[in-house]
Amino acid sequence: MSDGNSTPQRSDNPTPALAESGLPAHGRTAQAHAFKVAAVQMASGPNVAGNLGEARRLIAKAVEQGARLVVLPEFFAIMGMTDQDKVKVREQPGQGPIQSFLGETARQYKVWLVGGSIPLAASAPDKVLNSCLVYDDQGKQVARYDKIHLFNLELGNERYDEAKTIESGNQVVVVDSPFGRIGLAVCYDLRFPELFRAMKEVNIIVLPAAFTETTGKMHWEVLVRARAVENLAYVIAAAQGGYHINGRETHGNSMIVDPWGRVLDRLPRGSGVVIAEVNPSYQASLRSSLPALTHRTLHSC
Repeated sequence: MSDGNSTPQRSDNPTPALAESGLPAHGRTAQAHAFKVAAVQMASGPNVAGNLGEARRLIAKAVEQGARLVVLPEFFAIMGMTDQDKVKVREQPGQGPIQSFLGETARQYKVWLVGGSIPLAASAPDKVLNSCLVYDDQGKQVARYDKIHLFNLELGNERYDEAKTIESGNQVVVVDSPFGRIGLAVCYDLRFPELFRAMKEVNIIVLPAAFTETTGKMHWEVLVRARAVENLAYVIAAAQGGYHINGRETHGNSMIVDPWGRVLDRLPRGSGVVIAEVNPSYQASLRSSLPALTHRTLHSC
């Protein structure tokens, strides 16, 4: 897969490689002034139309507060009663009501929109790709990342095995934007720091997620803040948060973290929006004062 101004195609190369957007030159110039970003938190259910309506309401709320970049949570459009429910509503790339919603909403509100993740058609008929799509403020899809690491947990009465219904991606994706270089990751990817190193130097990391309450209460915040600190990057972590109709409990605690590891805003549970200001000058000063990114020696890791 590469991401550009046309619908990205997946690669058959099993080795993760860096894919970058093909934005025009003016789009690759990051702004120097501070700007607001938002993470949307939801407790999605099995009704796609209802979830899209809630997402639209929360995006509008974020825009009203000045956000120019908005991130939705993982599988924001469907948290089904069974794992197979997402397979039933999977879409072909560039087609379908969920993708139409994302493009139209980004264009309507003139905002860059990271569409959490949605189920796209995979090579196997009984699986999906867990895909994070990025739309610019004109409603054009400019990037796609297919989740690489698939969650598996057997702990007490909890059992999760994403590989049964999800096909893993194989490329690291970074998109150039007016806000700088944005690295894309989804949920369980958070546990694999080598993914973020492979992004090279990014200004912002976006992380749609649906962490379980069991793992989230111990690991979520420490991992999000660690990725911010070690990459000296802002992290926008948009989560599912609360009790779902299917009986699942997600951790929530959507947050925006600055490059020094400070949590700028968070939402513990329920639907809502977290807002914070990204300050490129502050980030540059931190990277100048602590040039850890230039001190790496183990480049093969």
